Amino acid sequence: MINITKNEEVVLDQIKIFDTEYAEGVPVNVLRNELGFHEYDLVQILEELQDKDLIVFKDNKASLSESEKEVNTVNSRKDVEELELNMKEKESYKLIQDLVDDKNLISKYTLEGHLLYGDLKLTNFRMYHIILSLQNKGLLKSIEKDDGEYYLLVE
Repeated sequence: MINITKNEEVVLDQIKIFDTEYAEGVPVNVLRNELGFHEYDLVQILEELQDKDLIVFKDNKASLSESEKEVNTVNSRKDVEELELNMKEKESYKLIQDLVDDKNLISKYTLEGHLLYGDLKLTNFRMYHIILSLQNKGLLKSIEKDDGEYYLLVE
C-alpha cells in the first residue's frame, strides 16, 4: 500500500481526469491552472508521486504509471512518515523475532547488520530510530554481557 498526502491525492485525481484527454501526458501548466497550486509546489508533488511509482513525470508532463497500486491518503507528509515508520517498525519487530536465540537475545551488531543490509535496507537514522522506538515501547532492551552488547526481545 502506498501512503500519500491529501495534496498528492488531489493532483493524482486531476491527472486521472485529464489522462484520456492528453495522450502524451498532462502538461504541468494545465494542472497548475486547474488546481491553483504554485508551480514549485506542484512539481514537488509530481516528483513525490513519481517516486511512489504512481505517475510518470517527464518533460513537464505527467501521466499515470502502468502499475495499479493501493493508495492510502493521510493528512500531511508527517502522517505519511509516521505511518511508513510504523510499518517498518512492525517489519523490523518481526525480523527481530525471527533472529533471536532461545533466550530471546540477539547481538547488537547482528541485528543492526540485518536491519541495514537485509531485506528492509533501512538507513542508519531509521534503524536507530526504530530500535529506540522499540526500546521506548518496552519491546526491546539493551543488555551488556561479558562477550558484547545484546538486545533482549521482551515478550
